Amino acid sequence: MRPLVLSFILALLTASGRAQDRPNILFIFTDDQSHRTVSCYKEAYPWVKTPNIDALAKQGVRFTHAYMGTWCMPSRATMLTGHHQYGVESMRMEGTYPGSTYDPKKCPFWPSIFRKYGYSTAQIGKWHTGVDSGYGRDWDHQIVWSRPKYPENAGNYYDDQIVEIDGKPQRVSGYTTDWYTDRASDYVSGKTRQQDNPWYLWLCYGAVHGPFTPAERHRQTYSEAKVDEPADIYPDQLTRAGKPHYVRERNRWIRNEAGNAELEYGVKQRTVKNAPIHGNTLQDWVRQYHQGVLAIDDAVGRLRKALEASGQLENTLIVFAGDQGIAWGQHGFQQKIAPYDANIRSPLIMSFPGHIPKGKVCPTPVGGTDMAPTFFAFAGLPLPWKMHGHDLTPLLKDPNRAWAHPVLTALTGEKYGSDTDVIPTDPEVLLKTANVPWWVSLLRGRYKYIRTLVESEVEELYNLETDPEELVNLALQPKYLDRLRSMRADTLAELRRTDAGMADSLPTFSTPR
Repeated sequence: MRPLVLSFILALLTASGRAQDRPNILFIFTDDQSHRTVSCYKEAYPWVKTPNIDALAKQGVRFTHAYMGTWCMPSRATMLTGHHQYGVESMRMEGTYPGSTYDPKKCPFWPSIFRKYGYSTAQIGKWHTGVDSGYGRDWDHQIVWSRPKYPENAGNYYDDQIVEIDGKPQRVSGYTTDWYTDRASDYVSGKTRQQDNPWYLWLCYGAVHGPFTPAERHRQTYSEAKVDEPADIYPDQLTRAGKPHYVRERNRWIRNEAGNAELEYGVKQRTVKNAPIHGNTLQDWVRQYHQGVLAIDDAVGRLRKALEASGQLENTLIVFAGDQGIAWGQHGFQQKIAPYDANIRSPLIMSFPGHIPKGKVCPTPVGGTDMAPTFFAFAGLPLPWKMHGHDLTPLLKDPNRAWAHPVLTALTGEKYGSDTDVIPTDPEVLLKTANVPWWVSLLRGRYKYIRTLVESEVEELYNLETDPEELVNLALQPKYLDRLRSMRADTLAELRRTDAGMADSLPTFSTPR
């Protein structure tokens, strides 16, 4: 028997005897929720109130700059594999959108390893990663709204969903954020799981994804909300100077007769119909979007109470995060996917009484690939394969410690794994995902480097401390040339470290002026 296999089996046998001493992990994963929607983040509007999420932050560590992914499907693939999109082998879009598939032998999901080590594993909520949702292989218990498997139901984010309960389809009604919370509370309380095992629950809310429908009880809130127009909401040679071509031309917002920013043609998404409740202005949409967060905040409060009532709060790692953010007018966008903080930066909060300090803020940028290694570290388990991220427990113990690892983020459209080795030049492929071309980005400290993977396109460099709105491209200023070169080299090194096939064939960039 090979030594690596033998050591893995020995570790497995040893681990099974300690299973009851391991912490539970509750991973709350929301959809399209920007960090700006959580009131403990300084970027939130002053009228935003999320008391339960804020309370979670007071009990743990809040990360100021988290980049979990770029859009729904690759973010979830990363959460299941520990790999960037270009490392998720065999995953592919197939059939009617959002149809997708993968080969579980080429693309194993790590919850199956937790099961082998004595964890009970469960997933409740949105599934967007192949028609095979892994029940019985990766999950002991699953209540899943599988958008790839039932594409005709894929737009039903907030009611009337076809869910599979432990593999059996059932049509259910009710406001989904509350419905998922009910089922998650049952699981936490022990009604739908093995009592003696530690557990991992991945709770995937569909909120606050479009059509951004809030619960009835929240539709009158934030009546005094005031939303300022972003500086570059309209295409302008001055406000979007130095941006790539696709950004300079972005034009989703217009001035209405009253002079207010309005979303031209309303929300446009492939499976979601436009459903404005208050109106179609920027003010209306941002208010509605933030109303949808309030049921999530309620859910966080309910789940903490369920943990406390069942005597598990002190032995449960709670992680709250979004799959990415979403822009509302910034750089002309109304979407995720683009490489700017407004589009993809999400909240990330971790709480574990007695193991994580309380009320701390970590300014170090972190990424979605860091989640799985961190979960394995808390569970005391060895990684089953090479993962692209890093265990965050040192930062959780000392949120202000030095951290050597930059955060790489990448968008490769609807391509995954080795299908991303060759960067397409055909615009129909390159721009297929919301008219945003492929890109890679690196964040080190407060400097962000962006490389759009289009021949002769401009590079971007931003100082997020002095320019948090990412309006001034420092890559065009000669005095930043050394930093630009350094971050360009760091990006290539990180691509190579994570086995990106495209690393040595990136398109050339324009010469900084």
